[in-house]
Amino acid sequence: MEPLEPPYPRLLVDRYEPSFRFYDAVLPGLTGCTLARGNSSSGYASWDAAGGRTALALFTRAAMVSALGEDRVPRGGGSLVIHVASREALDSAVSLCAEAGGVIAAPARDLPEWGPGLRAAHVLDPDGNLVEIQTY
Repeated sequence: MEPLEPPYPRLLVDRYEPSFRFYDAVLPGLTGCTLARGNSSSGYASWDAAGGRTALALFTRAAMVSALGEDRVPRGGGSLVIHVASREALDSAVSLCAEAGGVIAAPARDLPEWGPGLRAAHVLDPDGNLVEIQTY
């Protein structure tokens, strides 16, 4: 069986409105993704990359719990990685994330043990999901 399209990350969030505002402020400038569906109060939103493929979706955890039951909906464990072109772009991206309501979990730093030339920063979105912004 051939898949219809590549998979994409969907974050289940408890704090939907601030999470929506964060990703709506950050994704267009950092990735070129644009809001395709939803809004700050819809409980579901997605951003598409050029070409129309979904790159990220947000969904309220409560809606998934309603469909599956509390014991079947895990908490956390995932993260989003955004690759930027340069050290300067990384610094700008971290500032943008902080301005959009993100919390800096770890500032930009060199991580050669993760990969040659890797520099990364880690930000928590308003719902506590981890966003890694990196450059090589």
